[in-house]
Amino acid sequence: MRPIWIIAKQELKSNFDSLMAYILLVLFLVFSGLLTWIYGIGNSDVFMMGQASMQVFFYVAYITLFILIPALTMRSLAEETRSGTIELLLTKPISHQQIVIGKYLAIMILVGIALVLTLPYYITIANIGNIDHGAVLSGYLGLILMSSVYVGLGLFASSLSNNQIVSFLISLVLGIFFHLFFTILAGHFSGVFGKVFYYLSMNTHFDSITRGVIDTKDLIYFISLTVAGLFLAERTLKSKTS
Repeated sequence: MRPIWIIAKQELKSNFDSLMAYILLVLFLVFSGLLTWIYGIGNSDVFMMGQASMQVFFYVAYITLFILIPALTMRSLAEETRSGTIELLLTKPISHQQIVIGKYLAIMILVGIALVLTLPYYITIANIGNIDHGAVLSGYLGLILMSSVYVGLGLFASSLSNNQIVSFLISLVLGIFFHLFFTILAGHFSGVFGKVFYYLSMNTHFDSITRGVIDTKDLIYFISLTVAGLFLAERTLKSKTS
């Protein structure tokens, strides 16, 4: 566990030293704040809804994190491989798995910081009306689980290429499949294929959790995709450095 935490701390330090973490945190807060409180999506900001609810924020954050997480993961393994520092790391008693998990942990901590900084939204809305606290907790859980999947896929994308931009694009394309493509396919197919595409759609499981329904099949979906992404990242990294 100690090597994982050392890698996570180093990754966090690297992100803050390069200002990447600050830039992405500011972008997240600006976009989520503006679209939640002022402009909304489809004229549905908090005030237009006329009720104490965080649903607008969860929808906005769902889209914003989907775009920003690939920017966080794109350099994690790609830069290490390009600069050759990955070989230096592996000369120490550290495994490929520990490197991947350490970087995953660092990015999840950044996502956690971003979400903690939005708690004033929750406090403000709770003070202006009767809010469903359970739905808020499940909404934040949904964002964390969704982020976990995209971080896993992003690390896999970062392990495939030494170029950060290519890694970003691969991560974005992988995310689009789960974020949008499978949802579209589910609407065009019926029967077994329709059910499979419906289950693969991220929207299906995220919407379920944000409504306050925490089902085992949703948790299995998020955990399975996260583990798959991290496993593929580890295997790809291992094949490139062995």
